[in-house]
Amino acid sequence: MYDGRKNVILFFFFSIGAIFLIRLFYLQVIDPKYRSIEATNAIKRHVEVPLRGQIYDRNHKLLVKNEEVYNMYVTPRKVKNLDTLKFCKVLNIDRNYFDSTMALATAYSKNRASLFKKQLSKTEFAQVADAMVNFKGFHFEQSFFRTYPGHTLANALGYIGEVPRKFYEEQETRYYRKGDYIGLSGIEKEYEEELRGERGVAFTLMNVKGEDKGRYEGGAYDTTAVVGRDLYSSIDMELQQLADSLFQNKVGSIVAIEPSTGEILVMGSYPTYDPNLLSGKAFSDNYMNLIRDPDKPTFNRAISSFYRPGSTFKLVQAVVGLQQGVITTQTSFIGAYSPMGCHGHGLHHMANLNNAVQFSCNPYFYNVFKRLIENTNEKSPYIGAREGLTNWRNMVGKFGFGTHLGIDIPGERSQLLPGLPLYDKYYGENRWKFSNIYSLAIGEGEIGLDVLKLANMTAVFANKGYWITPHLIRGVGADKKGMRPERLEVHQTGIAPEHFASIYNGMEEVVRAGTARQAYMKEIPILGKTGTSQNKKGRDHAIFIAFAPRDNPQIAIAAVVENAGYGGSSAGPISSLIIEKYLTGKIERRALAERMKNTSYTTVAASAVAK
Repeated sequence: MYDGRKNVILFFFFSIGAIFLIRLFYLQVIDPKYRSIEATNAIKRHVEVPLRGQIYDRNHKLLVKNEEVYNMYVTPRKVKNLDTLKFCKVLNIDRNYFDSTMALATAYSKNRASLFKKQLSKTEFAQVADAMVNFKGFHFEQSFFRTYPGHTLANALGYIGEVPRKFYEEQETRYYRKGDYIGLSGIEKEYEEELRGERGVAFTLMNVKGEDKGRYEGGAYDTTAVVGRDLYSSIDMELQQLADSLFQNKVGSIVAIEPSTGEILVMGSYPTYDPNLLSGKAFSDNYMNLIRDPDKPTFNRAISSFYRPGSTFKLVQAVVGLQQGVITTQTSFIGAYSPMGCHGHGLHHMANLNNAVQFSCNPYFYNVFKRLIENTNEKSPYIGAREGLTNWRNMVGKFGFGTHLGIDIPGERSQLLPGLPLYDKYYGENRWKFSNIYSLAIGEGEIGLDVLKLANMTAVFANKGYWITPHLIRGVGADKKGMRPERLEVHQTGIAPEHFASIYNGMEEVVRAGTARQAYMKEIPILGKTGTSQNKKGRDHAIFIAFAPRDNPQIAIAAVVENAGYGGSSAGPISSLIIEKYLTGKIERRALAERMKNTSYTTVAASAVAK
């Protein structure tokens, strides 16, 4: 019985061994997929990196394109009888560069190719290609780098660079290799998957000496690289370039939106830089210089700055007050108390809403906000203020304040819309009331926006109550489809359209005969509002918002010029010139344009860096 059990066990183990041997024989001898030419051969996997997708403006002009370049590689073991002096002369390099680069290549591997010289232009390649047949061991591979024909929109477009070490080590799917290029900021980062394309792979048989023995299985397992998808942006490049010229010697930002679509026409952050600086061989040096610049040109003020909206915020107070029924268009506050002065205007500007908008009457909007906060049945001024502020914040938040709007580039900040937790922290629960927060009435105090949110607020007024998620890309790929649904979401404020329309006359009078007369255009009715944003580090910042034309608005715009003081004399004219160019295709007010280009303002570096 013991011998019988022993034989069964031995039979089992011999059977398992036989199965493994048969499988191994099949894989190594019969199956062509795994058969080797020699025992010492290996399969080399060569990744083919596709061209990156290009980026166009709304008129199909190239904003970002690929420039063809060539990288030279060396395989040290293949370098034979090299005339070093002649070689260096052909490539226009010195002997130190040759010796150090060859030493690094040899240390890496004598049998594998190493990068010897990168990014030779077409002209440089053509000049050396014929001569290189005399130098064994060197070969070229086609590559590319990004160029920016418009020399504009640096912060929004972003840049590409080598994959950061941390990102490489933490990537869930092993797609990127060391030394690969990836979008590191702006559109290049946000749309990385669309722009990068699909890599191809070619398998080559190599012997122990690293020699190429031909394509593995005749290329049966190779895949072809697929070029990245092009992006079609909503930016008007000529309009963007005009904004750049008008913001010379100034610090600030400007954003223009097509209200009916949420498409961004202009997004400028100043001072800016030529995006070509962060492309090509000089990337590292130029990047460090930009980072060290005290005026922070790489800081995108359009989406990350912190400005108090000033008097532009009075428009929001007006429509919220109308919606809540605490005022009508004819409400007068003549004789009402206010701790705020009114820019030297007489009390008659408190007679109705349009007058108050036209002349930016502080006492009027102080009283509007007071009624909003006290619009409760609560007798305690402390508890009542809590209820009133909560209701006010809920309505104002629907304009997109205090949150991310969802623009399709990284770096947007939510900024600040005050609520109960903030004031409870400042003063203690039930220990603050209207008198502690009344500066909110005129867009000061504990409220902060960026220029994108100001432009989006303007689009709400142009649309009479709603906004569409602002976005820079309007189409992806040849069919211009593939837009992400969240980029096109419609957001309602819940305020009736007639309340927005009821202040249009006042906004038009702001430009025609009010605080922004320098922005006036007889041919185009511009509806606007000036603002002054308090600044503790220097002169106040100038703000202007506007949309045009009055009927069927085509453009909504917001501009901030830091340390310029008064919005009507700086941000207003700049915005009106952008409006003129967009709606008419030209600039007739050339003297105004030249004056704004040549006007500079004393600035304090990075005064609006997000808090």
